[in-house]
Amino acid sequence: MRKPLIFLCSVLAAFSFAAAPLAAAATAKHPATNAKQTSKPKVKSLAAAKKTVHKVHAKKNGKTVSSRAIANARRDVRVARASARPSTLEHPGVQSAGALVINQLTGEVIYEKNADSITPIASITKLMTAMVVLDAKLPLNELISISEEDVDKLKGTGSRLSPGLTLTRGEMLLLALMSSENRAASALSRHYPGGREAFVQAMNNKAASLGMHRSRFLDSSGLNPNNVSTARELALMVKAARDYPEIHQFSTSSEYSLTSSRNGRTLAFHNTNPLVKNDSWEIGLSKTGYINEAGHCIVMQAKINDTPVVMVLMDSTGKYTRIGDAQRVRRWLETSPVAKLRAG
Repeated sequence: MRKPLIFLCSVLAAFSFAAAPLAAAATAKHPATNAKQTSKPKVKSLAAAKKTVHKVHAKKNGKTVSSRAIANARRDVRVARASARPSTLEHPGVQSAGALVINQLTGEVIYEKNADSITPIASITKLMTAMVVLDAKLPLNELISISEEDVDKLKGTGSRLSPGLTLTRGEMLLLALMSSENRAASALSRHYPGGREAFVQAMNNKAASLGMHRSRFLDSSGLNPNNVSTARELALMVKAARDYPEIHQFSTSSEYSLTSSRNGRTLAFHNTNPLVKNDSWEIGLSKTGYINEAGHCIVMQAKINDTPVVMVLMDSTGKYTRIGDAQRVRRWLETSPVAKLRAG
């Protein structure tokens, strides 16, 4: 009886020794599965949690970068925030490099920032283009065409107004003001009596007549970075342009669709200033601009707190910063006692 028992114990012992390596191998081959099956309690003590994390990192050592190593690598990284004065009673906190806000009726300066710095003005140029076209009293219903001469070879900007497309002069003016179409602005100067050279001369003559003695224009689109002015002188141009009904209507239109004379397709164009579609704004004139040298710019005439104001915002760092600045200026004018007093 004792011999069978000894034999049975020997067999069980041998089996247990053989099974141990197999279990260890299975654990090494499928650690995640094994851990999942053995960790029944859902809540662990802090010490146990730390111990588990330590084990996982030890197993990953040499294969992946631990979270602590990533944190150490990023420790010296600093993200620079946009520098702007916070909005106060005295200042609206604009981020644009240059700014001017004036009472349109009295000329009283409500707020200014680098208002006399000479800077490229990009497509703000097109307000002067529009005044020169309208001063010439050329028929707005006359058909004019886009040509290869209107294609931008300076900056390489694109356009859906392909060479050969024919529109009325009025439509070209609308697209230049509303959608800042460079080819439309170019075509307007090319179809001016005397051509582009005479047109640019008329632009500079108009600027001089408005008192813009530090401003200079070399083309009708604003793609040339040598089209320059100051925020103070641009305010004079905005005030003058607001008196043209066509500029008021075209620059504040939200969208326009036309049928291409080349392929019969419908082309839809939209205003580059999203604020014209905002019913809470009462905008009488709007023009945006952008080239690398000028940054993002916007000029507007609007009624705020029943006071007509001219707003010039130059060289903002982002596409939406200029819109944010316009919103900040409006909020400041509506809430700051200092701003209200200056506005008159």
